[in-house]
Amino acid sequence: MQQEELAEARARMGSIDPRTRNPLQMAYVGDTIHDLYVRSLLFARGLSVGAMHRQAVRLVSAAAQARMLHAIEPMLTQEEADIARRGRNAQAKHAAPKHADPADYARATGLEALWGYLYITGQSERLDALMAAALEEACAHEGTQGGEH
Repeated sequence: MQQEELAEARARMGSIDPRTRNPLQMAYVGDTIHDLYVRSLLFARGLSVGAMHRQAVRLVSAAAQARMLHAIEPMLTQEEADIARRGRNAQAKHAAPKHADPADYARATGLEALWGYLYITGQSERLDALMAAALEEACAHEGTQGGEH
């Protein structure tokens, strides 16, 4: 039963017009997508679990995600830029975490909405390309290129 339900959910996602959805819903999915890409990247580097965790914390922070969005904005289509803007401007029912700058947190939500949109609409190649560009900028800024063990 679960397998059938998951297959149906995946099929329905492709038919959803993301413009009709709350951008926070797309950001909810995009948050997990971002985390999965970061963890996959760090796993591929063969790092210890502790090193993976330390680098992941830096790469999933609101400040890092805000920088990532800034880095890829020139690459975005008009529709992608609109999704990111809607995510950035969405009013969450909760405040930004105490350790996060509210502007960075809003931009991070915009980035996550973009990731969710690309995933939900099945644009995996575009997601891969933009994610690679975003992570390249973040890793260069954070100094996480090397193989810390």
